[in-house]
Amino acid sequence: MVARSVLITGSNRGLGLEMVRQLVLAPRTGNPKLVEAPRTGNSKPEVIIATCRSPHQAQKLCEVADNNKNVHVVQLDVTDESSYGSFVSRVGELVGPQGLNLLVNNAGVAPKSTRINMVRWQQVTDTLTVNTVAPIMLTKALLPHLKTAANQVEGDSLAVKRAAVINISSVLGSIARNEQGGLYPYRASKAALNAITKSMSVDLRGNNILVASLHPGWVQTDMGGKNADLTPTDSISQILSLLHQMTDHHHGQFYQYDGEQGRWRIEGVYTMFTEVTFGTEQNTKAGIWSRSKLRESDKVEIKEH
Repeated sequence: MVARSVLITGSNRGLGLEMVRQLVLAPRTGNPKLVEAPRTGNSKPEVIIATCRSPHQAQKLCEVADNNKNVHVVQLDVTDESSYGSFVSRVGELVGPQGLNLLVNNAGVAPKSTRINMVRWQQVTDTLTVNTVAPIMLTKALLPHLKTAANQVEGDSLAVKRAAVINISSVLGSIARNEQGGLYPYRASKAALNAITKSMSVDLRGNNILVASLHPGWVQTDMGGKNADLTPTDSISQILSLLHQMTDHHHGQFYQYDGEQGRWRIEGVYTMFTEVTFGTEQNTKAGIWSRSKLRESDKVEIKEH
């Protein structure tokens, strides 16, 4: 199985719903009806927590849950931090003393605005709240359950099956590949999410929790549109295959659905901070960094990301 317990945000439609569907379609012998999506060749998770803002309106998701006892639909508005306490308690009840193995921060929004003259303040702040702030705060809230899962295994190797945070990002967050401009709220939110993924990977490595960003491809969902290259089935089947393969090598990195490592940095460009290393003085285009600028606890190395 990809993991014993899985939590997916934004599961009422699109990629989140398809991930739930395929996770419950892991091999179950003697049931020939379950053939509509590719199978992973591994057993299904024991606990699948599928969240959405309005479960009573998520008919397709609830149908999956009605037919699969391991699927639990739980109400969650990722922008409502005040609800996190009760939500985390509910997750604890569902996953039990073995903890939460996999958190998929999938919930996201993509406003229609494109060019600079069309951007609206509220669109930017709303998009950043859902796509960027929520993954940080929800991961923070669920960290005790993730640590519990990680501690079930000895050693310091990383795997999704042990404990992982997967942030569903987008190639549109890549600075290197932005040649068309526009899409300010969405691009900024995903670029920030990639930076968050990197920081999380540093902070959580000592807890043996794998962290990575995944680009699902251009998918035929409400967000991607009907002209997109991939169906949700194609995208998710490849993502699940990739999750099975993830190890230390994938930690803190950005990957496409098909396993190709994404390029999210600017190549060959002298950025504002070319390199900052604790204990040295170097000139940058932003000025001079010295020992007085950094404390021992703030050791950093900033390169062309």
